Amino acid sequence: MSTLPVKVEALATDVSFTEDCLRVALADGREIIVGLEWFHRLRDANDNERKDWRLIGSGIGIHWEKIDEDISVSTLLAIS
Repeated sequence: MSTLPVKVEALATDVSFTEDCLRVALADGREIIVGLEWFHRLRDANDNERKDWRLIGSGIGIHWEKIDEDISVSTLLAIS
């Protein structure tokens, strides 16, 4: 009997911020927390701009329209 590896794509479900970190909740229960220093547009944005996000690609990434920022979950996983 052989088994094939199943690749499960990490999908974002929620986004929040602390004073200096971005927190992304994933559908599989994990959380990614990264420093805002990695993302200068988010670091320099105000609270309203940070709260104005939407998921893209069913959760493969996050988009902030007002500050023209897109971040993929795979990028967050690579730097965390």
